[in-house]
Amino acid sequence: MGKVERVWRAAYFALVGVPVVFAPTGVRARVVRRVFRSPFELRDPGVGRALVHSVLALAVGLVAWFAAFLMVIAAVRGIFYPLIAAHDYEHSWGGPTLAGAWAVHFAGGALPFPLWILLIAGLGWIQLQLTRRLLGRVGPWWPVPISVLLFLGGTAFFIAWLHQV
Repeated sequence: MGKVERVWRAAYFALVGVPVVFAPTGVRARVVRRVFRSPFELRDPGVGRALVHSVLALAVGLVAWFAAFLMVIAAVRGIFYPLIAAHDYEHSWGGPTLAGAWAVHFAGGALPFPLWILLIAGLGWIQLQLTRRLLGRVGPWWPVPISVLLFLGGTAFFIAWLHQV
């Protein structure tokens, strides 16, 4: 499996993780095996570990969905800026002309698309490490506190984003 394919699979896992957290642990392990095409052994996680995994994987998954939402908004706004803008190019970034405003919004909205994919893939990789730690009982300890911090940071960013909309 190449690096690009691994990035796409990790990004997919970050987004598919939200509905999967409500499935039984056997289904969660099967999803890990199928998405990453690697063995994953479920080691009797117990109710507590499964519940903690559900909560934390859901938290990281919601942050990934919010990042995907922002990615789509930025790309659509960057590409279709002349159709979306209120024709106030005088006060727009890149203004006072349509060409300048469109160029700046395209560069800031559509061109960073690969970076958004890498961000979402990174969240998927954290979810994979979280799954290995809590359901497989192997792997590092750090995904648990990182997941909590990601959720708190994502929540704060979401609230700030809502206030500026």
